[in-house]
Amino acid sequence: MSCHRAAAQFGVSVSSAIKWVRRRRETGSVAPGQMGGHRPKLIAGKHRAWLLGRITEKDFTLRGLVAELAARGLKVDYRTVWSFVHAEKLSFKKNRGGWRTRSSRRGAAAGAVDQVSKQNRT
Repeated sequence: MSCHRAAAQFGVSVSSAIKWVRRRRETGSVAPGQMGGHRPKLIAGKHRAWLLGRITEKDFTLRGLVAELAARGLKVDYRTVWSFVHAEKLSFKKNRGGWRTRSSRRGAAAGAVDQVSKQNRT
Protein backbone atom coordinates (compact mmCIF):
# COMPACT_ATOMS: atom_id res chain seq x y z
CA MET A 1 0.00 0.00 0.00
CA SER A 2 1.36 3.45 -0.82
CA CYS A 3 1.85 6.16 1.78
CA HIS A 4 -0.84 8.30 0.15
CA ARG A 5 -3.40 5.50 0.29
CA ALA A 6 -2.43 4.58 3.89
CA ALA A 7 -2.72 8.23 4.97
CA ALA A 8 -6.21 8.45 3.44
CA GLN A 9 -7.30 5.17 5.03
CA PHE A 10 -6.11 6.07 8.55
CA GLY A 11 -7.06 9.75 8.39
CA VAL A 12 -3.58 11.21 8.86
CA SER A 13 -1.51 13.54 6.72
CA VAL A 14 0.67 12.15 3.95
CA SER A 15 3.84 13.55 5.56
CA SER A 16 2.95 11.78 8.82
CA ALA A 17 2.53 8.44 7.01
CA ILE A 18 5.88 8.94 5.25
CA LYS A 19 7.59 9.65 8.58
CA TRP A 20 6.06 6.51 10.15
CA VAL A 21 7.28 4.35 7.28
CA ARG A 22 10.76 5.90 7.44
CA ARG A 23 10.90 5.34 11.21
CA ARG A 24 9.87 1.68 10.79
CA ARG A 25 12.57 1.21 8.13
CA GLU A 26 15.35 2.86 10.18
CA THR A 27 14.64 1.57 13.69
CA GLY A 28 12.52 -1.52 13.11
CA SER A 29 9.76 -0.07 15.29
CA VAL A 30 7.23 2.73 15.21
CA ALA A 31 7.53 3.33 18.95
CA PRO A 32 8.19 6.97 19.85
CA GLY A 33 11.73 8.05 20.64
CA GLN A 34 12.86 9.49 23.96
CA MET A 35 11.81 13.06 24.68
CA GLY A 36 13.82 15.18 27.04
CA GLY A 37 16.13 13.50 29.48
CA HIS A 38 18.90 14.41 31.89
CA ARG A 39 21.42 16.96 30.78
CA PRO A 40 24.72 16.72 32.67
CA LYS A 41 25.89 19.79 34.57
CA LEU A 42 28.48 21.90 32.76
CA ILE A 43 30.27 22.90 35.95
CA ALA A 44 31.60 19.56 37.19
CA GLY A 45 34.85 17.85 38.08
CA LYS A 46 37.91 20.07 38.31
CA HIS A 47 35.90 23.20 37.39
CA ARG A 48 33.46 22.53 40.22
CA ALA A 49 36.27 22.04 42.73
CA TRP A 50 38.02 25.21 41.57
CA LEU A 51 34.82 27.23 41.68
CA LEU A 52 33.94 26.08 45.20
CA GLY A 53 37.39 27.11 46.37
CA ARG A 54 37.23 30.43 44.55
CA ILE A 55 33.84 31.34 46.03
CA THR A 56 34.95 30.68 49.62
CA GLU A 57 38.27 32.48 49.06
CA LYS A 58 37.06 36.04 48.43
CA ASP A 59 34.13 38.16 47.25
CA PHE A 60 32.75 37.52 43.79
CA THR A 61 30.22 38.58 41.21
CA LEU A 62 28.52 36.12 38.92
CA ARG A 63 29.72 37.94 35.81
CA GLY A 64 33.24 37.89 37.22
CA LEU A 65 33.01 34.12 37.77
CA VAL A 66 31.82 33.66 34.18
CA ALA A 67 34.90 35.53 32.97
CA GLU A 68 37.25 33.57 35.25
CA LEU A 69 35.79 30.25 34.09
CA ALA A 70 36.19 31.33 30.47
CA ALA A 71 39.86 32.11 31.17
CA ARG A 72 40.20 28.57 32.56
CA GLY A 73 38.71 27.07 29.38
CA LEU A 74 35.07 26.55 30.38
CA LYS A 75 32.62 28.74 28.49
CA VAL A 76 29.39 29.06 30.45
CA ASP A 77 26.77 31.77 30.67
CA TYR A 78 25.51 33.84 33.59
CA ARG A 79 22.50 31.60 34.21
CA THR A 80 24.66 28.46 34.50
CA VAL A 81 26.86 30.07 37.16
CA TRP A 82 23.80 31.43 38.97
CA SER A 83 22.21 27.96 39.04
CA PHE A 84 25.44 26.45 40.38
CA VAL A 85 25.83 29.04 43.15
CA HIS A 86 22.14 28.74 44.04
CA ALA A 87 22.22 24.92 44.12
CA GLU A 88 25.30 24.96 46.35
CA LYS A 89 23.66 27.58 48.62
CA LEU A 90 26.68 29.85 48.29
CA SER A 91 25.01 33.20 47.73
CA PHE A 92 26.95 36.29 48.68
CA LYS A 93 25.03 39.19 50.17
CA LYS A 94 26.57 42.61 50.09
CA ASN A 95 26.87 44.35 53.44
CA ARG A 96 24.94 47.55 52.82
CA GLY A 97 25.72 48.90 56.28
CA GLY A 98 29.43 48.85 55.50
CA TRP A 99 28.94 51.27 52.61
CA ARG A 100 28.11 54.23 54.84
CA THR A 101 30.83 56.60 55.92
CA ARG A 102 28.54 58.46 58.32
CA SER A 103 25.21 57.89 59.96
CA SER A 104 22.02 58.05 58.02
CA ARG A 105 20.05 61.30 58.18
CA ARG A 106 16.75 59.51 58.34
CA GLY A 107 14.66 60.50 61.28
CA ALA A 108 16.92 63.36 62.30
CA ALA A 109 15.31 66.67 63.22
CA ALA A 110 15.30 69.35 60.56
CA GLY A 111 17.41 71.58 62.80
CA ALA A 112 17.74 75.34 62.29
CA VAL A 113 15.36 75.60 59.33
CA ASP A 114 12.56 73.97 61.29
CA GLN A 115 13.07 76.36 64.24
CA VAL A 116 13.00 79.45 62.00
CA SER A 117 9.82 78.25 60.32
CA LYS A 118 8.06 77.75 63.66
CA GLN A 119 8.97 81.26 64.83
CA ASN A 120 7.48 82.88 61.74
CA ARG A 121 4.21 80.99 62.05
CA THR A 122 3.17 82.54 65.34
